Amino acid sequence: MFNHFIHPFDEPMLALSSAPHRGGLTEANGFFFMMVPKNYSGNYRMDCLTFERENGLSNFVGFMTAANVRKVLATATSRNVTAYVTAGITNPAIAGEEPPPWRPGTINIALVIEEGLTVGAMANAIMTATEAKTYTLLKLGYNATGTTSDGIGVFAFEGETEWAGTATRLGISIGRAVRKALEESLRKWEGTRSVK
Repeated sequence: MFNHFIHPFDEPMLALSSAPHRGGLTEANGFFFMMVPKNYSGNYRMDCLTFERENGLSNFVGFMTAANVRKVLATATSRNVTAYVTAGITNPAIAGEEPPPWRPGTINIALVIEEGLTVGAMANAIMTATEAKTYTLLKLGYNATGTTSDGIGVFAFEGETEWAGTATRLGISIGRAVRKALEESLRKWEGTRSVK
């Protein structure tokens, strides 16, 4: 039986993501991390839509991973930012270099920001979170900037905050939340690999 994670919002939020289900810029009622089999090669559009319908969800942003979601999920909060992370890094990659032969493994990051942001600030938040992800991987000894199938999503209210870079209070909170959650998720993932 697969394990999944579903996170509904108290009220709809603006979403900007690279998620396979309802990715891009949209309004969302929540998000989910859906576990799929290793070497998954299904119709992700149909499978995510089916998952949403079977769980009684509507207008959710959906991420997929072959990692055991319940075992690797980690969350961390810094001020008004909460990062939800699932990590599996069997297919590490370095941006700009030819990737190794594909194997299943994904780092998914969902950032929930309880603040009103412009779309530009949400894009800035993705940049800051990606920098935090890469720093964490290198710090922990992974020779990688990510995996070949990473996903990221930022969820916030529509508002006036224009910046979320590393010099801002919001950016610092994003970096701290992502670093802490990713480090915990990677520790959990390493633990699942040692248990055969």
